[in-house]
Amino acid sequence: MRIAQCFARGSAGCGGQLAQYSVPSARIPASARAAPCPRSPGMRYLCGGFEEFVMECDNGFEKWRNSAPHFYAVQSIDMRLRQYSFVHNIDPIAVREGPHKNADDVIFDMFKNEDSGLLPVGKFLAALRTTGIRKNDTRVKEVMHNLYKVHKESNFEGGSPETLKLDRKSFKEVIAPNIVLITRAFRSQFVIPDFQDFIKDIEEMYWAAKSNTDGKVASYIPQLARASSDSWGVSVCTIDGQRFSIGDVNVPFTLQSCSKPLTYAMALETLGPDVVHKYVGTEPSGRNFNELVLDYNMKPHNPMINAGAILVCSLLKTLDRPEMTLAEKFDYVMSFFSRLAGNEGLGFNNAVFLSEREAADRNYALGFYMREYKCYPEKTNLRECMDFYFQCCSMEANCDIMSIMAATLANGGICPITDEKVLRPDSVRNVLSLMHSCGMYDYSGQFAFKVGLPAKSGVSGAMLIVVPNVMGICTWSPPLDPLGNSCRGLQFCDDLIKRFNFHKYDNIRYASHKKDPRRYKFESTGLNIVNLLFSAASGDLSALRRHHLSGMDMTLSDYDGRTALHLAAAEGHLACVDFLLAQCGVPHDPRDRWGSRPLNEAETFGHTAVVQYLKEWEAAHPVDKPVDPSASTVDEILEVKPDADDAVKDPSIQEIVSRNGDKVQ
Repeated sequence: MRIAQCFARGSAGCGGQLAQYSVPSARIPASARAAPCPRSPGMRYLCGGFEEFVMECDNGFEKWRNSAPHFYAVQSIDMRLRQYSFVHNIDPIAVREGPHKNADDVIFDMFKNEDSGLLPVGKFLAALRTTGIRKNDTRVKEVMHNLYKVHKESNFEGGSPETLKLDRKSFKEVIAPNIVLITRAFRSQFVIPDFQDFIKDIEEMYWAAKSNTDGKVASYIPQLARASSDSWGVSVCTIDGQRFSIGDVNVPFTLQSCSKPLTYAMALETLGPDVVHKYVGTEPSGRNFNELVLDYNMKPHNPMINAGAILVCSLLKTLDRPEMTLAEKFDYVMSFFSRLAGNEGLGFNNAVFLSEREAADRNYALGFYMREYKCYPEKTNLRECMDFYFQCCSMEANCDIMSIMAATLANGGICPITDEKVLRPDSVRNVLSLMHSCGMYDYSGQFAFKVGLPAKSGVSGAMLIVVPNVMGICTWSPPLDPLGNSCRGLQFCDDLIKRFNFHKYDNIRYASHKKDPRRYKFESTGLNIVNLLFSAASGDLSALRRHHLSGMDMTLSDYDGRTALHLAAAEGHLACVDFLLAQCGVPHDPRDRWGSRPLNEAETFGHTAVVQYLKEWEAAHPVDKPVDPSASTVDEILEVKPDADDAVKDPSIQEIVSRNGDKVQ
């Protein structure tokens, strides 16, 4: 059976605009009933199957589907089909394409060369990368290994596996081990479905911040002062492993204070929160990050300042596997950091370690100050703990690696690249809570207020930013502001929150001026329109007020040009009509694609009170025809100015001709 969803025009039916899909007759709910379609002769629609009209039709559809005006309508149909498929346990691909077609066949047909019938591997891998999946992703290593085997069997023809052209059978064998991930990628079932649109915004924010020349490179550790002030990189990794990088993302830098949430997470995981917070608090200090001060319990305020981080390192050194030697403990911690980063290899900068230890008078002062107040566990060797703290700060990574660590925190402790559970969810919750309140030195309160995301900065210029349940971001730029935070990193975060509704307290429903990359672009726009029109059609005045107060454009229309005023008039909701005209200032006579105005709708459906109101409004607010200086024909100019002399006509005619590419002599 051929079925299609009908977009109702008021109460008058579908207008003949249909979207067809094949569904076996047995899968149509028994509750569906057939009825004539009022605007499409010879067709009927089924009520009860979908929430809206569903129609049977044998006419062609592809031409209508591919036309620009109907793009959003088709996407809305696809969304409705996915909802229907979920409720009725039907494969949405089967709904759309009729007879079942395997995902690998669909992918092959998507990228094959129509003339040769072969699939270019380079084209396939390039398309996969646009979804955010890189060819060096460990989750597709079997695919790359199979491609190498096929390339080897062809005597390395072409010089690279990407030059291969595969037939259907070979292609299906190559992608079989990772077909689930590849299918999700091409079905846009990741957390950021329109990844290419999202990274365009990231690129724009990157280049905007690159021109920022504020700040100075940290110099209190001599080795850090050698970093280039021009270095600037941004890496993004989502909880589904979609990755994007731009700038100096492969240049290694030392973790410095970005190691503090990682060592704290490790202590929570191995020792538990009760043990850890017996020795260190959870409150913002309100003081400099390296100040000689403890809280009222004579403990360090939190693990994100120097005193708290030194104490956490002492816990890892003394209480977690105390039988380990110093070398073994260093390897143990580095292995844990590597697991957070998807088993990427971290480095160690011995020069920075030695330089930091030589310039550590304040940190040693903090260490001895805490020993005076018996802050450490028993049998703590202070000097070994201080060296261990400096070693953690001197580990090296780059933006790409650190973004995976941030994504692991965003994903509840599960690394999105390896799917390994590295941290318990409650450990991640505690880490993100303190990153949010204490992670940005003495700027933490303002950062929480403006940006509203968990983050941690380091004096090397790195910033670890977590968007919970969405992605992790790492930025790196050595020039710092007076509080020790990267100037370019802060500007990037400000722009991120201005564009996207990532702030912890953003209103996802009504922050209409911000983008939500977790939704399709058409879904965000379409959802706003649907909510607005449904509120008007149902007479929900309070919902219309909310939309108006949230800054929504109250003149939005569907693909048929029907506005909220059309639907309120068609359904006879006088209070909504009055609100839209008097409070929102919408035009009183917009025309839909059939030329119908709200007044016509009210007359058609016999709502006399609305008709009278609209006529009175039209009489009180006449629309004068303006003089259009951009009129495109001489006749239009003369219609507006019939008595114009040649001095007026000639410049107008000259302008029109010049716009058409000619020149009047």
